[in-house]
Amino acid sequence: MNLEDNIGDVIRKGRLASNTTPATAAAAAGLSEAELTAIEESSTIAKQPNWAALGKAIGMDGIKLQRIAGGWKPSGIDLSIWRELRQITSAGNGMTVNCYLVWDEMSREAALFDTGFDAAPVFQLIEENGLDLRHLFLTHLHDDHVAAMDTIRAKFPKIHLHVNSKTAPPQHRVRLNEFLHLGSLRVTNRETPGHADEGVTYIVGNWSEDAPHVAIVGDAIFAGSMGGGRDQWDLAKQKVREQIFSLPPETLLCPGHGPMTTIAQEKENNPFF
Repeated sequence: MNLEDNIGDVIRKGRLASNTTPATAAAAAGLSEAELTAIEESSTIAKQPNWAALGKAIGMDGIKLQRIAGGWKPSGIDLSIWRELRQITSAGNGMTVNCYLVWDEMSREAALFDTGFDAAPVFQLIEENGLDLRHLFLTHLHDDHVAAMDTIRAKFPKIHLHVNSKTAPPQHRVRLNEFLHLGSLRVTNRETPGHADEGVTYIVGNWSEDAPHVAIVGDAIFAGSMGGGRDQWDLAKQKVREQIFSLPPETLLCPGHGPMTTIAQEKENNPFF
């Protein structure tokens, strides 16, 4: 799976996060504004930027930026370790989005994290594996992450909805740091606002054979990038550092877009951090 953001996307997000003008960023990089714009719009690199200076100008790590430009992707993740975890990718509105299905091996109790655009592959996995879908956890309420919610709730009317929104009915609101059991698995949460006010990361632990924790992070962080921070970039980055990077380095990160990665790989390669 390709990265959600190419080098142009990453540079543009970093420039917006640091409130740096194209002229200032281009001058630091040793490029013309047209050359910088070409990189941001199409990832076309006709002339190599001064990566260190560009990174410094837009508040990013220049070495990591160069690594992304060179085609870095997360590697070395053996997903078979988490036998009861599936990433489901669906397309709509010109984009792709991930949701995740998790279940307990013995009880077959299952939970879905976000919905994506299409419920059909979710239903197929539930049927194929004989699952009892009990919970729907939402990382945030942007349309691409909840598009199939009505379809899923219509098929499973007793499913328990979890959302970190102050406007949600009380019975559906996430209680921060609460523990919820899914058979032998344990689900807890941490607030990760910035990309969305209601942003929350769900952490699934107690996997069989001591597999590392799994963190379903929504758009708080992507492999090599992060979701847009609107006017809250500092908060978004702070919450990633405090709430996500404080997890063990081997933790599997399951983002809303792009490939899965790990805490260790993002600390080493994500230019925002």
